[in-house]
Amino acid sequence: MSEFKNVTVVKKANIYFGGQVVSYAVLFADGTKKTLGVMQAGEYEFSTGAAEIMEIQSGELEWQMKGDHEWKRIVGGEAFEVPANSVFLMKVQVVTDYCCSYVS
Repeated sequence: MSEFKNVTVVKKANIYFGGQVVSYAVLFADGTKKTLGVMQAGEYEFSTGAAEIMEIQSGELEWQMKGDHEWKRIVGGEAFEVPANSVFLMKVQVVTDYCCSYVS
């Protein structure tokens, strides 16, 4: 899906890591939420409350669950899932455009 229809976009940006990661919340009529964002090259650690599906629109990165030893490579057009109440790490090689879906 390349666009969302009939949604509410929260104007205030979510800014992380000194502006290296920026996203905006998109709210749907059924109560679901997604964020659309961009990550600059760098290394990041995120924690989750809800389970997430990270869809990479363009760019590339490596990711792993905190404590794992294997990094997984992902590029534009691919996605990965993160369980609720967890911590994951990302090594972003180039500017990366993403859509994060929160799963309840």
